[in-house]
Amino acid sequence: MTSVAGHRAALEQVDRSRWPAYLTEHSGLPGPRGNLELMAAVADLGDRDLFDRLIATGDEYLVCCGVVGLGALVRTDGSVEALLRRHARDDRWRVREATAMALQRLGDLDPPRLFATVLDWVEDPDPLVQRAAAAAVCEPRLLGTPAAAAVALQVCRRATELLAHRPAESRRDPGVRTLRQALGYCWSVAVAADPAEGLAAFGRLDATDPDIDWIVRTNLTKKRLARLV
Repeated sequence: MTSVAGHRAALEQVDRSRWPAYLTEHSGLPGPRGNLELMAAVADLGDRDLFDRLIATGDEYLVCCGVVGLGALVRTDGSVEALLRRHARDDRWRVREATAMALQRLGDLDPPRLFATVLDWVEDPDPLVQRAAAAAVCEPRLLGTPAAAAVALQVCRRATELLAHRPAESRRDPGVRTLRQALGYCWSVAVAADPAEGLAAFGRLDATDPDIDWIVRTNLTKKRLARLV
């Protein structure tokens, strides 16, 4: 597996007009795992024009590269957040995951801006946008401070609360199931970042609701949480 630095060095030797073909060739797709290291290298080296052109191709891997690259631009371009929110609703799971990765890149550069963004997104009525908020902030490398851990817990708590209030007939909608799946691991990450507050919040979840019960049981299978309870 080539490192991000290795991919950056290789890309710098390729004319940018040839990047789409190069990225496709080295994408790792079709296959079980796309080349995330190459994706990160593109995000490190690219600019808004490149990211927009990659997204415009419609090719799944190229779109992902462009979406991840947009994350660092949220701080300086007010139009980017709305674009990312749209990509959070994409039918393709890789593009949705790229959106979470984009927000994590924002968090690496500007944690307060990420925290404000995910607290806003979790209130969006679309469960896929809520899922993006939770998946983005529940990343261990971003949760090194009490303030960060508190935001992760708040996002998990609010997304779970909104899920619990959804009518039974909507619980099997694909977007809702995707949100539930994310909450099945996000809680464990948030709790591990602040066990004292996290275990208390996790313990208050209403396991009489079948979906919340699934979320609780699934998180308890995660080693990071199992060792705390």
